[in-house]
Amino acid sequence: MSFSLKLDRITARAEELRALLTEGISGDAYVKASRELSDIEPVVERIADLRASEKAREEAEALLDDPEMKDLAEAELRTLKEQVPALQHELRIALLPKDAADERSAIVEIRPAAGGDEAGLFASQLFGMYQKYAATRGWRFEILEYADTELGGLKDGIAEITGRGVFARLKYESGVHRVQRVPATESQGRIHTSTVTVAVLPEAEEVDVEINDGDLRIDVYRASGAGGQHVNKTDSAVRITHLPSGIVVAMQEERSQHKNRAKAMKILRSRLYEQQRASLDATRAADRKSQVGTGDRSERIRTYNFPQGRVSDHRIGLTLYKIDRVMEGELDDFVDALTAEDQAARLAAEE
Repeated sequence: MSFSLKLDRITARAEELRALLTEGISGDAYVKASRELSDIEPVVERIADLRASEKAREEAEALLDDPEMKDLAEAELRTLKEQVPALQHELRIALLPKDAADERSAIVEIRPAAGGDEAGLFASQLFGMYQKYAATRGWRFEILEYADTELGGLKDGIAEITGRGVFARLKYESGVHRVQRVPATESQGRIHTSTVTVAVLPEAEEVDVEINDGDLRIDVYRASGAGGQHVNKTDSAVRITHLPSGIVVAMQEERSQHKNRAKAMKILRSRLYEQQRASLDATRAADRKSQVGTGDRSERIRTYNFPQGRVSDHRIGLTLYKIDRVMEGELDDFVDALTAEDQAARLAAEE
């Protein structure tokens, strides 16, 4: 199907949906039609802009033979020569197949890998970086699990980030993040290299994943670590093992066993949902392990070099010399560039 015909069909579908809504349909049919129209209306508006620009170009070209209008027509054509291709490109991107999970909230899991105490300290900073980024976007950031080290680093951190389009913005953060700096504990001023793994999973709903109770082994035990006298008195921690997949989720953040179980099930559901998506889409990781890699120092998607004040994303070759601002949550430059790179690759694959 030609590009122009695709645009005509989208415009016709919008008119059809508007007619349905004015005819007085109700219930689920009304909700479904309203949602579809809401999704395609921005595209329809850009199609109208393109059609208007194409018409203006034709009219300007027709005036080139008129001596009195030639200069004006040439000036207008110079503008339209850039405008029309830009609108066409914008629409081609809008018509790319959408990732069904893009509009969802996300579960973010952060763990230190290679580098010992320094990796734990940097993991804590990354956790804070995403928390600050969520705040700038107006998203809700809820800590599901946060186990710290004696030095104030992070041993294991899981957060739920709620909002529209969270997964679309954060999905490129999955992988190994490498830090190069002089640790506070280093007396000779040597630069150390450490790594932290980040996994970003689209949040799953109950309808997405069917979990049979018979497939679960649930263990309860006493929480450990910080928490005062309470941790030694009640069996509030929960460990859920999904037997068919072997996925294990342990949760002890809450004092209530019920709350810990609910949080563990939320994480388990998201991991299983991502596993299903991976098996259906060969372009994505086959499982969570390939998302985050082994954590070895040689594997990385991004390097944070503190002595030089730079952050480099190795997938797109983008380096920014503003590490302090990035750690404060200024991630949009990377997210926008990674999104554009992904769109360009998908456009090239369709041609």
